[in-house]
Amino acid sequence: MTARTRRVVARVLDVLAAVVVVLACLAPGLIASDSVLALVRIPLEAVLALVLLLLLPWRPARRIVAVLLALALVVAALLAALDRVFASTVGRPFDPVGGWKELADGYGVVSDSTGPVGAAALVVLVGIAALAAVALLAAALLRVTRLLVPRRRPALIGAAGVTAGWLVVALVGAQLVPGEPVAAADTVSTGIAKTREAVETVGAQAALARQSGSDPYAQVPASDLLTGLRGKDVIVAFVESYGQVAVQGTSFSPGVDAVLRDGTAQLTAEGYSQRSAFLTSSTFGGISWLAHSTLQTGLWIDSQQKYDQVTAGDRFTLSAAFRKAGWRTVSDVPSDTKPWPVGRSFYHYDELLNATDVGYEGPKFSYARIPDQYTLAHFQRQELARPHAPVMAEIDLVSSHTPWTPLPQVVPWDSIGDGSVYDPQPAQGLPPSVVWRDPKHVQQLYGESVQYSLRSLFSFLGAVDDPNLVLVVLGDHQPATVVSGAGANHDVPISIVAKDPAVIDRISSWKWESGMLPSPSAPVWRMDAFRDRFLSAFGPG
Repeated sequence: MTARTRRVVARVLDVLAAVVVVLACLAPGLIASDSVLALVRIPLEAVLALVLLLLLPWRPARRIVAVLLALALVVAALLAALDRVFASTVGRPFDPVGGWKELADGYGVVSDSTGPVGAAALVVLVGIAALAAVALLAAALLRVTRLLVPRRRPALIGAAGVTAGWLVVALVGAQLVPGEPVAAADTVSTGIAKTREAVETVGAQAALARQSGSDPYAQVPASDLLTGLRGKDVIVAFVESYGQVAVQGTSFSPGVDAVLRDGTAQLTAEGYSQRSAFLTSSTFGGISWLAHSTLQTGLWIDSQQKYDQVTAGDRFTLSAAFRKAGWRTVSDVPSDTKPWPVGRSFYHYDELLNATDVGYEGPKFSYARIPDQYTLAHFQRQELARPHAPVMAEIDLVSSHTPWTPLPQVVPWDSIGDGSVYDPQPAQGLPPSVVWRDPKHVQQLYGESVQYSLRSLFSFLGAVDDPNLVLVVLGDHQPATVVSGAGANHDVPISIVAKDPAVIDRISSWKWESGMLPSPSAPVWRMDAFRDRFLSAFGPG
């Protein structure tokens, strides 16, 4: 290589190093933005970082500081990426205090959908990419600094000029992209935002502790609890991802609505009455247990940190109220494979069922290991078909859990057996890797998954034919943004079904609508309001 070629290569590397530094400083804003115009901004962090490195007197210090600066910039970019992922899936930014468990649970969903090898490989690749980015950025910072050291004085004067220009542009509020100031300080803004969120989380902890400790229903005698449901079997059925978009205003809602109308006609013919409305869920797109705990406790639990805090205490839950009043209480979570200590220590269930102890010998359907129809059939055989004391159960119907493929199909009730009847069905559907290339296909299969869950539920009610059965069926949250769309609300349908007219009379003041399909004008409550209104409606009087 000739001297001239070496000089050209060196100049190219100098330019590339400068570009890398600028891009790294703009990365958080670029990740958050939907426009490449977010690149046409002045990153203050690049100027400050280079000035700091220029002012350091010796090379070892520069290397250490360059690595620390690179690490900070990469962390800011990763946090921005997590914010974007969380916003598109659960409808809110990543929580720097309590979001790590949610991230681990998200990894579990990915592992169930793509396989453990693929999920682990993805994590390893992200880790390697992050380390490589730190090394590359530190090298770029040092290269630009070495270029400027012989020109220290003009470089510092230029930096002062750029900083002054940045301040002017910041004061004017110039923007090429709405919400993206030309005067950029993305890394600093990300750090400030995450610090503020952490402080708010700590404040929310204290507020939640005060609210949780004030609970008049915890002192109600057993003889005065749930008197309007004595002798009834009560099921609270959460239908995974069953949101308002499933029933209103989407390309897939007509199919779901048809199932709900047919189900209403079937139930009415069988002597059931139904009332429906909407609840505003405390979560969106996932983290279903936040909604479950919100409904059960009457507290607004919208983060993992709040969930951990509340479930470590003794807040009075709906399941605890039923148990105190004499019901046998059961939790049935067919997606779980591990022990769930909170089920006994906090919710006070008498029995906890999961995928390992319901006798299922059929195939796995992606994340949803067990078809909803089997879950309901097993519960009917084990709890309702035998002579029994009144039972209260929370049953999670998870066939409508992302990735919504492959899906089971409803089979004749008397052929369900141990689930082997489902053996051919997974191969009849498409794998997630194919479906998720097209958002429209994802939306279609989401709608079909909700239809399946609801058909299973109506089939169950027809098969049970229990005059003393009361069903509360609701969604836990809206599906992810890929289905719900940007800016979707958090509302989910809820219905109460019973054969005994006295049960429906108890909630007449709620003004809920007849049938299983709530209209756009149906009442909307916050989900944390349900517990107290339910206990009041079915209490003495």
